[in-house]
Amino acid sequence: MSISMYQTCVPVLVRALNNLSAVLAKGAAHATERNIAPEVLLNTRITPDMFPLIRQVQIATDMAKGAGARLAGVEPPKMEDNETTFDELQARIATVIKQLEAYTPAQIDGSEDRVVVLKQRSGEITFRGQDYLLGFVLPNVYFHTTTAYAILRGVGVVLGKSDFIGKP
Repeated sequence: MSISMYQTCVPVLVRALNNLSAVLAKGAAHATERNIAPEVLLNTRITPDMFPLIRQVQIATDMAKGAGARLAGVEPPKMEDNETTFDELQARIATVIKQLEAYTPAQIDGSEDRVVVLKQRSGEITFRGQDYLLGFVLPNVYFHTTTAYAILRGVGVVLGKSDFIGKP
């Protein structure tokens, strides 16, 4: 039995974003309980040359929304990347989840060989749909959600592996 592009994309990304949302909720609660200004956590980085928590969430959600759209053959929705609070990040995640859940299997299945072209500062990158999803989107989403988790764990938020993985 094979797994479809839709099954590999939408449910997987929705789960990762729901888990990210739960991790952020614990981060916000930690800030409140310990009387830490939320912007301190939101602007924390693992190292000086890495993006802060806010940007990690923005990139993870950008990757997810872009994947659904590109594999469905539509233009990815634009987002302003102007979030500054935990609530705004939660709203962003919820928006992307809603966008992903609006795609049907019929829109995404069969996109294995769809040409996906990403325009980046360094030039264009061209993928086959399956390679884009498996070799670019999923690793990027997991990298940025893991980094967000690590930032919060590093400042003392009580998180465990089950918070990252979530419930099946």
